[in-house]
Amino acid sequence: MNVSITNYIDQVFPQFEPALKELLINQARLKTFAEGEFLMETGQYLQFTVLIVAGRVKLYRNGENGTEFFMYELEPGNACALSLSCAIKQQQSEVTAKAIEKTIVLLIPIGLMDNLMPEYKSWYYFVMDTYRLRFEELLEVIDNVTFKALDERLFAYLKHQSEKLGTNHLQITHQEIATDLNSSREVISRILKKMEQKGLVKLNRNAIERL
Repeated sequence: MNVSITNYIDQVFPQFEPALKELLINQARLKTFAEGEFLMETGQYLQFTVLIVAGRVKLYRNGENGTEFFMYELEPGNACALSLSCAIKQQQSEVTAKAIEKTIVLLIPIGLMDNLMPEYKSWYYFVMDTYRLRFEELLEVIDNVTFKALDERLFAYLKHQSEKLGTNHLQITHQEIATDLNSSREVISRILKKMEQKGLVKLNRNAIERL
């Protein structure tokens, strides 16, 4: 029995029923991705469904001109809804997923997927919750882009990142923020400079401190 998988499943997915946990312990495997490494890329066929047990992952939609559109972020306890769908249907991925820090995932072979939904009620509810949460996050992205000014979105973004990481000192570049907010680095830098003048933030090299 793989003790590492057992510990991760018990800690991160305590809602799974014992029989499902036992199946995952015996059939799934752990994989570690370094910061900046891709978990999946656009056009890739997926052989596994991905569950996050440690670290953070960002998902992007790639445009024809090479641009990236930030969709949502995954944390421990989350699953990639698109990997669930693509793995089951054996379709190509339409998104790119990148680790933004050292990340450990649980890989579930697609051969198990047909039986998990009908046989394990906790998996059924987990999948339904995953689709619901990802849909709500995409609606929030659409609402932000459509109805909120960029300075509002930037302030909310920094607040969200600060709360999530538990620190006001954010190691992040202006380009990373621009990508996540679907803007340009020049525009983000200009707004951050205005925020600094108002005493809301302090700008450092590749870092931003919320005041």
